[in-house]
Amino acid sequence: MIVDTHVHLDDPRYAEDLEEVLERSREAGVTRWIIPGADPDTLPRAVELAQTHADIFFAVGVHPYDARRYDRAYLERYIGHEKCVGVGECGLDYYRLPEGDEAIAEEKRIQKEVFIDQIDLAAKYDKPLIVHIREASRDSQELLERYASGRGGVLHCFNADHQLLALAERNFYYGIGGVLTFKNARKLVEVYPRIPRDRLLIETDGPYLTPHPYRGQRNEPAYCKLIAEKMAELSEISFEELTGICRENTRRLFGI
Repeated sequence: MIVDTHVHLDDPRYAEDLEEVLERSREAGVTRWIIPGADPDTLPRAVELAQTHADIFFAVGVHPYDARRYDRAYLERYIGHEKCVGVGECGLDYYRLPEGDEAIAEEKRIQKEVFIDQIDLAAKYDKPLIVHIREASRDSQELLERYASGRGGVLHCFNADHQLLALAERNFYYGIGGVLTFKNARKLVEVYPRIPRDRLLIETDGPYLTPHPYRGQRNEPAYCKLIAEKMAELSEISFEELTGICRENTRRLFGI
């Protein structure tokens, strides 16, 4: 059994054929799914899917691009749900910043403020974090080291910044997705063997970041198998051993 620890099944791109997507996933050995909270508008859909499917779970959170729409009280309406397993995806993303020094500073301030509050939310309810980091490794690491609880979390779509490997000692895991299969993923391929095996998780980030050889198409959880095969190859262990390790890691972090 493989768990897709990060897949946006609440995305409209799955609306018309979700059951077929899940069936293909099961046939590939991927039988549990975690929907991260990214867009407040789709959170009710994630909750609905978790309530109607025994093996779908969800997290509550707001992506840094939507930081200005953050509403802690709204997330707290759902965080106590029995199928809620985490807080996020939350974090920092400096890839698309506005022009002008003042505007950049204000955007970073808002993202940091919202990230810190979601870290606090996770600590209050004893939930692991699902962390999004893009071109913001230093600030993200600083905030996590200062504010995160011992519950830890996962660095979603790990960006191969070797400095972030230090967070493994603070109970953080590393989400590995389709990027590992890309021909230009040299940095991640080089850093991957340095990640402790007991900190590896498998994810697709579907419908985004589709692995080779399906790049350009909609991603879906069945492709976890392709990611796991590449992980096993780089770890120099069998596919069965790799997926067993990741399954245990998922159970330890998310309780599923």
